[in-house]
Amino acid sequence: MEQLYLKKVKGVRVRYAPSPTGPLHLGGARTALFNFLFAKKYQGTFILRIEDTDPLRSKKEWEQNIFESLRWLGIYWDEGPLPDGQEVGNFGPYRQSERKEIYKKYIKELYDKGYLYWCYCSKEELEALKREQISRGEPPHYNNRCRTLTIEERLKFEREGRGKVLRFKVPSKIVSFDDLIRGKISVDTSFWGDFVVAKDFETPLYNLACVIDDATMQITHVIRGEDHIPNTPKQILLQKALGFPHPKFAHLPLILGPDRSKLSKRHGAVSVLEYKKLGYLPEAVLNFIALLGWHPSSDKEIFSLEELFSEFSLERVQKSGAVFNVNKLNWFNAFYLRKKNQEELYLMALPYFIEAGFIVKSSDGNLFIKETGEKITPIWIQKIIEIFRERIQTLAELPQISDFFFKRDLEYEAKLLLWKNTPIKDTISNLKKMLKILSKIQEGEWRAEKIKEAILKNIPETKRGDFLWPLRVALSGKSASPPPFEIAEILGKSKTLLRIEDAISKLKREL
Repeated sequence: MEQLYLKKVKGVRVRYAPSPTGPLHLGGARTALFNFLFAKKYQGTFILRIEDTDPLRSKKEWEQNIFESLRWLGIYWDEGPLPDGQEVGNFGPYRQSERKEIYKKYIKELYDKGYLYWCYCSKEELEALKREQISRGEPPHYNNRCRTLTIEERLKFEREGRGKVLRFKVPSKIVSFDDLIRGKISVDTSFWGDFVVAKDFETPLYNLACVIDDATMQITHVIRGEDHIPNTPKQILLQKALGFPHPKFAHLPLILGPDRSKLSKRHGAVSVLEYKKLGYLPEAVLNFIALLGWHPSSDKEIFSLEELFSEFSLERVQKSGAVFNVNKLNWFNAFYLRKKNQEELYLMALPYFIEAGFIVKSSDGNLFIKETGEKITPIWIQKIIEIFRERIQTLAELPQISDFFFKRDLEYEAKLLLWKNTPIKDTISNLKKMLKILSKIQEGEWRAEKIKEAILKNIPETKRGDFLWPLRVALSGKSASPPPFEIAEILGKSKTLLRIEDAISKLKREL
């Protein structure tokens, strides 16, 4: 029988094979990245394969989520399905749901050669067997009871309409393989029992579908999570039965939470596109996950994708779990945010201001403050972003900490205006002095440095807190904000004076 896998190709061929049953998370993204880097390092081929054989859980929306997540991170595949429904490559189809005829050929081959048999055991019978074995202190395993059914017994079960699946006859032996990360791994199959490989001749389960796909797509290296280690010996047995050469295996360490338990949302981990929504940059997330379980040859931490292509190696992937640290991710993101120029940062940040409801964009591209209707310019927004650049770790933080620029009235308690033990009357007097100083500055000279110069030369150096603290609170409504001079420049003269007047009125009501 002609074997599709015998069609020779050259070079490294690796694959990432997600199931479209939910959004792509960091663990899957890291597996995709490591395969991508390995392929690029050796001028090989990176394949995306969609394992969508579960019709109840597999959804097109999650498939699109995988596409969008990978492309946002800058991970592009050489072969596989495309977002528009097409596919690229000569070894497709690349969706398992479209490969039934291919599966049928090899499942029939295994059955005809005597490697498979029909099992009619019900779920209830299997559960009872499991409880019995556990009560005897045995590890649960199938007892191969259907392997030796007579023709009469089979016909009886068929007439009864029993459900059936195909099981693989497991030989009792030691199965060994050399893991490129963990070294030699050996497993004794004597305690397994025969395992299910297909529901019927067209519907293989994971292990058999994976073996057929890897062989027919000429996969040379299987790089995946360590949770797949138990599957590998089973796949090697299936490969041998089908006459397939088995690829080289490398099992990546799991990503763990800070408490070294399995990573979950409670550790701050979310889906890849959720990180995008939260204001993380793709290069920061990519750099972060590259270092989850892999160490470069130096102490360097910042890597571009191109640098990772040449630096990455499986030899430097660790065996133990990689600990997720959201503070480290924030550090990476803050670093990359500060590397952006003003125009880049503006284009990335604008959608967050719009999403927060502070800015609206008209059909002709003009920008307005939603609450006041005031028309604003990109340069004005860039000034806001710039004074917060060193204070933020994610883009989503920008609207939260700069909201006072977009409000008509500020809501804060009058006592926030008071610096330490300064009496209310003195604070009112100090704010009135600020009004007088700032009123004298011409509109054409309304710049942060001019504002600062005018204020500092007219207040006692030893009393600066008494003046600058209430001024900053009056302009921002916050206890923590950029210097008042920079805020005043962006607000403009008239709005600055109005907010100081409002602060004075607020204090007077406290008297």
